[in-house]
This record gives sequence, structure tokens and C-alpha cells, in this order.
Amino acid sequence: MKINQALDIQTYIQAAEFKRIGNRAVRQAQEKNRRLGIPNVYSHNGQIYYELANGDLTKADLFKNISLNEKRLKE
Repeated sequence: MKINQALDIQTYIQAAEFKRIGNRAVRQAQEKNRRLGIPNVYSHNGQIYYELANGDLTKADLFKNISLNEKRLKE
């Protein structure tokens, strides 16, 4: 069900602010991962890509040898 209602300008302003805050948080998390040597993971057209700390991209699953228990211990 699609509802075509115009939103007021305040709603658009608030949505833009939420988007700005979210984008900033993602950029900060990506930078932190790079500093710590943790790959950033992206999906594009259904394919998963891993960005290494040096900026290179790979399709190789860099997390496949880490068990769920090991991941929880590192948190």
C-alpha cells in the first residue's frame, strides 16, 4: 500500500540531519577499522567485498576461519 502524502519541511530537515549523523558515524567506524587493521565489508550487486586497511578490495572471505565464539571473546 503506497501513500502519497507530502511531508512538511520540518520532517525533511530532521531526516537530513539523521542521514548526516548516520553517515558521519559510518565514516568514523570505517576509519577506526582501517587504523586497527580490520577489513570493512561491503555488498555491491549481491557480491561481498572486503576492503583491506591499505585500501585494496578482495572477494576472499577474511572472516571464514574465525568461529562465532572467537568473535564474541574479542568484543
